[in-house]
Amino acid sequence: MPDDVQSRTTANRRAVADLFAGLDDDQLDAPSLCAGWRCRDVLGHLVMTLDLSFPGFLREVLRDRGRAGETSDRLARSYADQPVDRLVETLRRRSSTALAPPGVGLGGPFTDSCIHLRDVAIPLAITTTPPVSDWARVLDFLTTPRARRAGFLPRGRLDGLALVATDSPWTGGSGALVTGTSEALALSITGRPVLLAHLEGDGATTLSDRVRAALPR
Repeated sequence: MPDDVQSRTTANRRAVADLFAGLDDDQLDAPSLCAGWRCRDVLGHLVMTLDLSFPGFLREVLRDRGRAGETSDRLARSYADQPVDRLVETLRRRSSTALAPPGVGLGGPFTDSCIHLRDVAIPLAITTTPPVSDWARVLDFLTTPRARRAGFLPRGRLDGLALVATDSPWTGGSGALVTGTSEALALSITGRPVLLAHLEGDGATTLSDRVRAALPR
């Protein structure tokens, strides 16, 4: 299973590289689904995670007095200032690099590769997306404590909710029902409101309210 997760992470990184290789400056500067990030900042983030070692990242976090979110934002923007063709080449060359952050494992980088691909593709109306089987595996990860430790979603977001995918056999949690495609569920629970309207069930409004309440003002 770990080898399969890594092979899918590699494939998704290459898909991201292919996508970015075809973007013009206006598209690169367009807002992504990551709040406050341009599309080029998403690319910078993905390359940064491959280029900077975990100890190196921790040293950068110490510079920001332990504020890891600020560190990630600062580094993503810094990397995004590099020429896009250089970033794309690095992403392709390092696409098979296995990352397993302590307490998170391979699931974190794999989930990053899926979600960030759509963070760029959706606002640019590009259809490139991971297969449904990838999204089901992303949901497996997102519904574990490891995902909360890694900052993919806050504690309590899924409390009292039963998630059911409409395009795969995946289910998770218990409580008020929230149904939707695997992609819509994954993007919504990680704070992307773009597909919230596609969710249905008694718990859909609760999830929507929680996501929207956490958005930057």
